Amino acid sequence: MRSEALRPRMVWNIAWRDLLSTLRDRRTLTSTILLPLLVLPLLTLGMPLLMGSLMGGQVRETQKVGVIGTLPPELHRTLTRSEGGGSGVRLQPVQDPIQAVRSGEVEAVIRVPRPLPTQAGNAQGTLELYAKLGNLKSQTGAYAKVRSAVESYNRSLTGKRLTALGLSESVLTPVQVKSVDASPPQEKSAGVLAFLVPMLMLNFLLSGAMATALDSTAGEKERGTLESLLVSPVRRGEVVAGKLLATTLTALVTGVFSLLGFLGTGLVAAALTKRAVVDAQAMQMMGGQFTLTLGSLAAMAVIVLSVALLISAVLIALSIYARSYKEAQTYVSPLSLLIVIPAVMLQFSDFLKAGDWLYATPLFGSMVAILDVVKGQITPQHTLAAVLANLLGAAVLGWLAWKSFGREEVIFRN
Repeated sequence: MRSEALRPRMVWNIAWRDLLSTLRDRRTLTSTILLPLLVLPLLTLGMPLLMGSLMGGQVRETQKVGVIGTLPPELHRTLTRSEGGGSGVRLQPVQDPIQAVRSGEVEAVIRVPRPLPTQAGNAQGTLELYAKLGNLKSQTGAYAKVRSAVESYNRSLTGKRLTALGLSESVLTPVQVKSVDASPPQEKSAGVLAFLVPMLMLNFLLSGAMATALDSTAGEKERGTLESLLVSPVRRGEVVAGKLLATTLTALVTGVFSLLGFLGTGLVAAALTKRAVVDAQAMQMMGGQFTLTLGSLAAMAVIVLSVALLISAVLIALSIYARSYKEAQTYVSPLSLLIVIPAVMLQFSDFLKAGDWLYATPLFGSMVAILDVVKGQITPQHTLAAVLANLLGAAVLGWLAWKSFGREEVIFRN
């Protein structure tokens, strides 16, 4: 097959033809525009709001706690006291601590095998606390309140003992640790959910590109329109370039709207935190206060463009082998795993030695680079490595697609 120069106008005509076919499907428009705008804010803002609401509700709620044995009066008062907008617990006797917790009769059970000391000294007592330790509701509710009350009781006894000896409580802590967060402001505001941003953005790019890629290759083969296109006065390379352009543009539209959702999330999160609508500590822990400088925004745009081109080339190269649209879906469905599995590994990115070789890995290097953008740690060298790796991969896959379009046993497989 002779290599001929591509005619830009012909490439654009083919791309526009495929884009019009994509625009007629309203479901595609929903996945391309609405989902990227809504999913990222709902996840990164909804999680802190939900966590703040649930944790705050546990603090205000009065939980039932079972008791076996006798509690010192002061500890009893500390457990049942309500203060600072929070509520204490309601104590009730139970017989079997494990059964009472498992049945839901109470959220926790306090068992006192032997009388507890009422003053600090040589005596030491043990209080057994039964709860579902793997249950988040229990940990933030009754379990946390009981532990806090016991710690307060211990401090009270220790303080009284030291006062009787003419000492201050500070003698117990001659050295204090003051933690100072040295993370960049952007990394602090990104929170623990920052690793989800690369996964979401790449999944949006994949879903946006998939509809156009599958419809313009396997879909056209199934409808019998691809043959008529190939017998028209258009070169095979122009067909491949046009379909690759249409698929990339669709993916980029999804990328733009996901980026808008990304930036909008940061503005909304900052406004909610400033007005105390959402708990600032929960927001900082979970994330959502995303901000981008002009440099990091440019890096994000270039990386997303290269990823869109790579994903489009993968989809075109795979789906051209399918006999039907449904068969093409089975070919490309595992691609989401190539995004999800590495994205889950990004939770442990702090343990990775992020050398240039890691950024030079197609697709995964882009995920690491996007995470660096979110945390404000991206460098021009790493951006360049990620982009070049994607472009190289797209060039190889584009060449394979071009070779496939020249083989009749592939084009006429159906």
